[in-house]
Amino acid sequence: MIATGRSPRGEQEHEERIRCIRTLLKHPLVTAGHDTFRQLRRNATWLRTWFAEQFAWGLMVESEYVRLAKYPARQLDGSRPAYDLKKQTPFTRRRYVMLCLALAVLERSERQTILGKLALEMTRLAQGDPVLEQAGMAFDLERRDQRVDLVAVVRLLIAWGVLVRVHGNEEAYVQSSEDVLYTIQRPVLAHLLTVQRGPSAVDATEFEDRLHGMQAESAPESDEGRRRRLRVTLMRMLVDNPIVYYHDLQEDELAYLNSQRSRLVGELERYTGLLAEIRAEGIAMVDPAQELTDHPLPEEGTRGHATLLLAEYLAQALRDNPAVSFPVSLLAQQLERFALTHGQRWRKAVREPGGLQLLLDEVLHIFSALQLVRLDEDGMLTPLPAIGRYRLQEVKTPGAADNPGEGDAA
Repeated sequence: MIATGRSPRGEQEHEERIRCIRTLLKHPLVTAGHDTFRQLRRNATWLRTWFAEQFAWGLMVESEYVRLAKYPARQLDGSRPAYDLKKQTPFTRRRYVMLCLALAVLERSERQTILGKLALEMTRLAQGDPVLEQAGMAFDLERRDQRVDLVAVVRLLIAWGVLVRVHGNEEAYVQSSEDVLYTIQRPVLAHLLTVQRGPSAVDATEFEDRLHGMQAESAPESDEGRRRRLRVTLMRMLVDNPIVYYHDLQEDELAYLNSQRSRLVGELERYTGLLAEIRAEGIAMVDPAQELTDHPLPEEGTRGHATLLLAEYLAQALRDNPAVSFPVSLLAQQLERFALTHGQRWRKAVREPGGLQLLLDEVLHIFSALQLVRLDEDGMLTPLPAIGRYRLQEVKTPGAADNPGEGDAA
């Protein structure tokens, strides 16, 4: 038997810490009902030190919740939106506004509330707000589409542990036939926002300036401080980004990565279960279990099939011309051609007016979130090297004709 360097107890402790780290990377806010909550509390001291050393992220461990204070490598990174938990589509602008209004109302509410009262108070809070009016954000929760938006916000708050459903069903509320009762978890609500300083302490008025004021992290202006900042930035990018492209790094970041790559990658592989895939264009930390990704590919269903078909199309275009770039409208035309062949097996909504455009929007969001393409403001799309990981392969059986099948994802 080959020695592992750890006793069975030490190996068990190491595996438990990996589970804790993976849990917090996927769910930065964990409440007491989670199946790893006791493990998180048992390993609190070690976890607090590890996250602080590797990412400069704080970890708060209380009797009711565990909160990892994650900060992004890039302050203006908008690639991780909130999602509709039912449809797995990104939040719209209206839903973000509703989320902020809901949190403001819940902060001043009693221990329990009902969905109808929450909606009423949110409407009152929004009425007469000049900023919302100027942005065209008028709220009328008598409308079914806006009740659907509110329900998506509430379900996200339930998933975060801010609300606990006591009685009722949100779907019934959408149909205006039933209300829903919730208990508000105040300790979770109080620590939902993760910032270096509160919004009220920031004097700036422009969005980017206010964001910087809330998130700006201090670091010593010394050689050691600069090295520390480079390490933390790269570790955050490696663990959070689907792929770290070398061309997206600043000169000093690339130099540090080239000199410290083995140490950075080795630390992540040892404690997260991720595996490094190092290519000429960059580094991806791949999760074999596909648990630490917002968009596992391949996935089942219409969207998954369309995503793989378009990924193969883009991968081939990139192989044919490494500098290829084209209007998104051309991709829409290609999706229409795929629909002629596969549309009868796709969900019915795709065949309705506007259905293909909605499907394309979903696919493009996945491509962008996984950094498989770059979308410019002028409507141009550029396939990125990682798109080559997702392609359909021929499936052959002994004695069968050489006809392409549905394929597997490479």
